[in-house]
Amino acid sequence: MTAVSAGLTYARIMRSNTGRKRLLVSLGALIVVSAGFALADTKPQMKKLAVGPLTLTSTPIGQFGRAGLGGHTGELEWRGGLLLQSSHRNFGGWSGLAMEPNGRRFVTVSDAGAWMSGEIVYDAKSRPSGLENVHIGPLLTLQGTSLERGRDRDAEAVALAGGTLDKGSLLVAFEQNARIARYDFTTQGVSPTRGFLSLPQAAQRLRSNTGFEAMTVLRGGPFKGAVIAFGERLQDEDENRLGWIWAGESVEPVRLTDIGDFDISDVASLEDGSIIVLERRFRWTEGMQIRLRLVKAADLASSKPMKGEVLLEADLASEIDNMEGLGVSREPDGTLVLTMISDDNFNRFLQRTILLQFAYRDDPAKAVAMMRSR
Repeated sequence: MTAVSAGLTYARIMRSNTGRKRLLVSLGALIVVSAGFALADTKPQMKKLAVGPLTLTSTPIGQFGRAGLGGHTGELEWRGGLLLQSSHRNFGGWSGLAMEPNGRRFVTVSDAGAWMSGEIVYDAKSRPSGLENVHIGPLLTLQGTSLERGRDRDAEAVALAGGTLDKGSLLVAFEQNARIARYDFTTQGVSPTRGFLSLPQAAQRLRSNTGFEAMTVLRGGPFKGAVIAFGERLQDEDENRLGWIWAGESVEPVRLTDIGDFDISDVASLEDGSIIVLERRFRWTEGMQIRLRLVKAADLASSKPMKGEVLLEADLASEIDNMEGLGVSREPDGTLVLTMISDDNFNRFLQRTILLQFAYRDDPAKAVAMMRSR
């Protein structure tokens, strides 16, 4: 089905009763996303990309539920979202996200080997209303050249490892040629590669879609300062999702219980050492689904597989797309804000780049965060 006929399907949705509405929303959105996965454009090269300002439009997304459906956010409160659009050839594929603690500035990386930074603008009700001071540039090798091979450019996660987004250091995880690279970051952008984390022997054998998809730096708890990373579809012998924690000189495996065969997309850390995991699942028969899971610091310190608590589940009855990046920040009263960004697979005709935000008022790390802010 073409996008035109998908649009006509949506128009019929708006004239139908509730039962048909639910069915057609799922069907129409499924067609669009399915076609997007099947027909995604080739990722653009970065050879001609120079660091510079990026022009884009930001359209607010008012409701989480499509056509009055969905929008069930569980523990979380819907704050708002943005549809992001740009004619720049290198815009898209955003697969990882890091936020400043106050929720203003951000940096994201694409699976084509680019980075984008900017500031989120909020309205009087703390809803995202747009982006400003947006810049884009290429991720560079140790020698300062752009990444050329597709398997080398597949950046999937980014984390602020030290400092701020004015002057700090970043870690970027890559999937196909699995590695975690270090960069400097300033207001001028991302530096050439400064080095790499040493990988455990098991991780050195990662290939294709089993490489690093999710990564962050733990901000508290017994592993404060350690790096944690997961593969997208990597499993142990018991079919748990598999990752590692870099703690000092040791690198230890960590396991997340598989629930419903979801893939891990990203992970973010809270001030007490808890983590929030972004997961997604795509099926031709049901479309895209996403989930957010909270894993507390005590569970992370255990050698047992972690199950965690489900905070959010959503499907195509809600305003989601291929959500791949997750970042966290806090408002002055301590409210935790979760921000997600989607990977459009460089298929702007059938998929979208969207930014979504949710508030979590009573997260387990709130008390620790407020103490640190005094």
